[in-house]
Amino acid sequence: MRSQEQGKTAGPVGDINVVYQQTLKNPISCSGVSLHSGAKVSMTLRPAKVDEGIVFVRTGISGGGARIPATWDHVVDTTMCTKLGNKDGVTVGTVEHLMAAIAGCQIDNLIVEINGPEVPVMDGSAQPFVFLIECAGVVEQRKPRRVIRVLKEVSVRNKGRIATLFPGRGFSMGFEIEFDNNAVARQSLSLGLMNGAFKEELSRARTFGFLHEAEKLWALGLAKGASLENAVVLNGDKILNKDGLRYEDEFVRHKALDAFGDLYLAGAPLIGRFHGVCTGHSANNQLLRALFADKNAWTYDVLRVDEAEVSPHVLAGMVAGEPAAAATA
Repeated sequence: MRSQEQGKTAGPVGDINVVYQQTLKNPISCSGVSLHSGAKVSMTLRPAKVDEGIVFVRTGISGGGARIPATWDHVVDTTMCTKLGNKDGVTVGTVEHLMAAIAGCQIDNLIVEINGPEVPVMDGSAQPFVFLIECAGVVEQRKPRRVIRVLKEVSVRNKGRIATLFPGRGFSMGFEIEFDNNAVARQSLSLGLMNGAFKEELSRARTFGFLHEAEKLWALGLAKGASLENAVVLNGDKILNKDGLRYEDEFVRHKALDAFGDLYLAGAPLIGRFHGVCTGHSANNQLLRALFADKNAWTYDVLRVDEAEVSPHVLAGMVAGEPAAAATA
């Protein structure tokens, strides 16, 4: 978390053994429909200075109240998405796909200017945001990359839903889901996410939903912008999207994508292992709150080159050994 100064940072500038912070080389913009409000929104990603972290700025709102740091303690709602807010009541929602892309592209410092209260959904995945970042270019900054090292197991549980962080080398994820639906059924995933694996393994996985739940979501003022262009839609056991799935197990991959984005709200990359069983945005945020509530469970460190280059296959093998917990979604 950028606002906390306990813990440690180390590594002189020019040390070839450490990984350095990164930001964008150039600003870049996009526009699209908001998933839940259905409104059109425009967004610009801009370079940021060292140690600034990820900050959302609501354009059209005057004064300091326009800024919303992308950190776990600014999460104000987790109903169907992750929503951030500040003390002035200014909010920005559905940040998880963008945060996943920022994490996957290893961006430490970024200003996200947006003219509405929700990030555009684009195609329902993180891939369009990865493309934007690649088009803008990435530049290294002259300070070592700060990470949050998990020192001991931390877990939150609620009605069979389990989210856990373990100490580990690099960062890796395990995820399990189970739905009473033959198209989804039970799926599990074990994946290392260092060394560029996010783009190939998770970034294209889209959000998904069930047609029979649409009216309930609309009544809550949600999913007004959802369509076959930005979500995988199921009617019973049938997938309605003409081109089908992008991954055979796209459903669990998208849940892992969401968790990856939510966990980047730690304020720096986590070094450890995450395992989720039928969890969502609420549990992901509760897990970060539990981690930071225990000062013996974490410390700041710098990312070393040898750790950043750990093979994704090795990390995936670490997660694969985690005991599965029986739960239903």
